[in-house]
Amino acid sequence: MTTLSPYDSMSPVNQAAYRAKGAAATLAPLPRAAKDDALLAVADALEVRASEIVEANAQDVAKAREAGISEGMIDRLTLTPERVRAIASDVRDVAALPDPVGEVVRGSTLPNGIDLRQVRVPLGVVGIIYEGRPNVTVDAAALCLKSGNAVLLRGSSSAYRSNTALVRVVRDAVGGAGLPADAVQLVPGEGRESVRELMRARGLVDVLIPRGGASLINTVVQESIVPVIETGTGNCHVYVDADADLDTAVEILINSKAQRVGVCNAAETLLVHQDIAPAFLPRALDALAGAGVTVHADERVMAYAKDSAATVVEATTEDWETEYLSHDIAAAVVDSLDRAVEHIRLWTSGHTEAIVTTSQQAARRFTQLVDSTTVAVNASTRFTDGGQFGFGAEIGISTQKLHARGPMGLPELTSTKYIVTGDGHVRR
Repeated sequence: MTTLSPYDSMSPVNQAAYRAKGAAATLAPLPRAAKDDALLAVADALEVRASEIVEANAQDVAKAREAGISEGMIDRLTLTPERVRAIASDVRDVAALPDPVGEVVRGSTLPNGIDLRQVRVPLGVVGIIYEGRPNVTVDAAALCLKSGNAVLLRGSSSAYRSNTALVRVVRDAVGGAGLPADAVQLVPGEGRESVRELMRARGLVDVLIPRGGASLINTVVQESIVPVIETGTGNCHVYVDADADLDTAVEILINSKAQRVGVCNAAETLLVHQDIAPAFLPRALDALAGAGVTVHADERVMAYAKDSAATVVEATTEDWETEYLSHDIAAAVVDSLDRAVEHIRLWTSGHTEAIVTTSQQAARRFTQLVDSTTVAVNASTRFTDGGQFGFGAEIGISTQKLHARGPMGLPELTSTKYIVTGDGHVRR
């Protein structure tokens, strides 16, 4: 009589998770050199096979344009040879980072002579559910491999061809370097059922990380029985204080909003102190017009728009909570720094807020009162990024407060375990 293994009765998604679990067990004890060699092989393969990746991506982009997808979202989706090279460079940066696995978080010898150490260990199998950003495919794979985790990647159908090509390249390189290719897998299926199965693969998948818009994140948080590290949307604010330098304020505003609009750390709301509004807003509106940004303005901002070339529309309540991911920004005049903080508390997604000021007192109060993952003083919101922070390519920006908060690098992809070493010790 033949005994069937549990694998034989599993769905394709659970079979992938089962294979990932085996790969994770192989990865966990590997030395840094083995993982780094695989990552360098991945980086080389991405550059060598860039044309294959870009060709697959072009099909996704064409399909997205036919569907009327916004230019901001198409920018997120698009891969060029230069972007593929940048992704490969990010992989090399990850390889150069210290390996968190095995790091002793704390340790001591207890009074009874037992040696106690808390050490970092991989999470195991990490599932990533994300929208139309194929660079996430490689970023997630690289960070998971470096931290000893297997990864299950479930991107959106809009990037299916791109993700398929990228995962094929990564798996070939990982397998060629002697590591299990199943450490990196694309979740089978393009329909919603495969996402639901992934969210229910408790015991096979150790943690899920959703990356995308509010709808995707809320669905995963509410429906998953697998533990979730929640990443959040980016309704980021720039507050221009009464004591701001005008040139600095304009430059930070435009960089925060328009340097790249389709990303979570782009500014979506401008708040201006009433005392500086007469000098700042005419310049700011002209600069926003030059960057092609439409301003969704309150009544007080509208009063400064009469002689401006800016496209200005009246703001609604929905504008204050919107993550545009486009050439749009909401704008309001506030009576004070505390009023700016109140506005931010009411509408923020908890991602990144910036203050532009020459006053140390104002900067100190703003950083004390604003409760977001990142508070920037005289710096663009665009710096909230794992690469910019020196973490390597991030796996996401967590807006929750448990385990990980802000850009998630390698340490955030580990858990810990305790190693208790005795000499025949028994508890009495």
